[in-house]
Amino acid sequence: MDKFSPVALVTGAARGIGQAIAVELLGAGYGLMLADIDEERGAATARELAAPERVHFRATDVADPRAVQSLIDATIDVFGRLDLLVNNAGLMIRKSPEELSVEEWQRVLAVNLTGPFLCACAAAPHLRKRRGSIINIASTRALMSEAHTEAYSASKGGLVALTHALALSLGPEIRVNCLSPGWIDVSAGAEALSAADHAQHPAGRVGTPEDIARAVRFLADPANRFITGQNLIIDGGMTRKMVYVE
Repeated sequence: MDKFSPVALVTGAARGIGQAIAVELLGAGYGLMLADIDEERGAATARELAAPERVHFRATDVADPRAVQSLIDATIDVFGRLDLLVNNAGLMIRKSPEELSVEEWQRVLAVNLTGPFLCACAAAPHLRKRRGSIINIASTRALMSEAHTEAYSASKGGLVALTHALALSLGPEIRVNCLSPGWIDVSAGAEALSAADHAQHPAGRVGTPEDIARAVRFLADPANRFITGQNLIIDGGMTRKMVYVE
């Protein structure tokens, strides 16, 4: 019998949404491999979870194919299995399209879109053995935009499309779904939100990383195997709100 059952790999786990996902899955009994390009903060997050036998960290650039394969290999070496991949690592560079360099454009797409593809491909043989699941963290910017977010919006739109393509290619053994968060407060209290910030949401508040983490747990549950290829929008209703100046 496996020492840890089930096991999840979470990328971009050093802080914010990724860290909240790690906390949620640890509470659900998962063994965890955490990955992030920020080695110092990622290692600190793993220590803060205070479960050294169940939580491991590996510094990884998800845009590097060899680093991704090494990450998957390390996960199997440590835990012997993989049941869930959460592709959360992401990068935003906010510049006008005239100022954004080709190198910056390519880096954002490499991390936000190519990275999840590489992780999914490398993890698939192991996930297939467990009839596992992949959850991609996209964004409502796949559906609507702010100015000067071209690379980020394009990458997240691509990730939504990649999700349903992978669901067809990897199913029925592996389910693939996507979450698109709206405004999620990851400031940990560093930036005070105004009453107006909350009130503009039909749900009455800005989102929290825990809102996304609970959705990850729901989609990962094997009892929900009929859900695949979907993009679950978690934005307090903002993408359903018409906004016109009166």
